[in-house]
Amino acid sequence: MTAAWEGGDASKQAYDVLAPSYEAFTLGFGYQYETWTATLLAKAEEEGLQGNRLLDVACGTGFSFITLLDRGWQVTGCDISPAMIEAARAKAGDRAELMVADMRELPVLGEFDLIWAVNTPLVYLLDREELEATLAGMRRNLAPGGLVLFDAITMKTARAFFSERFEVEREGKSFTWTGKLAAADVVPGVVGGGRLEEAGKPDLAHDHAMRHSSEEEFRAAIEAAGLRCEQVFGEQDGQLDPELDEDEHSVSVYLCRL
Repeated sequence: MTAAWEGGDASKQAYDVLAPSYEAFTLGFGYQYETWTATLLAKAEEEGLQGNRLLDVACGTGFSFITLLDRGWQVTGCDISPAMIEAARAKAGDRAELMVADMRELPVLGEFDLIWAVNTPLVYLLDREELEATLAGMRRNLAPGGLVLFDAITMKTARAFFSERFEVEREGKSFTWTGKLAAADVVPGVVGGGRLEEAGKPDLAHDHAMRHSSEEEFRAAIEAAGLRCEQVFGEQDGQLDPELDEDEHSVSVYLCRL
């Protein structure tokens, strides 16, 4: 890890702590991994995706790639957290090549037809330098004709996560998320986040530092990384709209090429 990175190793620490309860929290919150990845894959296919080699950046516990394995994809996945990679390996076995890697310092792992970072992991990139480095690493691994796809939080979602408090229960576990900021302080480009606590485990409470990036910032970083932004979509009720509205859509989706 480069010492100068704004985010340091905070996300690694947060997810090493969260790994044993990550799936209970995200599924309890309402994440629909299989539906979302199918929607994104279909959109990539509409945009001319060819081949079946996937690099899953910030793959977490494997929900973002497990259904592609079932479709016959060749999958390489990486995550900054060793604990998350071990959870993914337990799920995937030897069907995927999995490794610990910081997305800001992504090594050359091969040539991939699709590189994606889904379920909004880029929210942990706390400045433009980190974002550009991550996208440049994706470009270095992209096969000719390949696609880069990532999703991100919108202002609508940032307002909720950065300033509100909510509870999640699943599998006998209870979680509380408390946003760090006042609602009035949640503006485009803000660094915020929140604190996640699990009932009965006070020693495992951890802060998550996150940043909202605007469409303008993403487009500039994509260009600086040597990629071309082909499409930007906004998600609402599981559907992708062809124009992004930060105040109406919950998630933005960016599709890029060399």
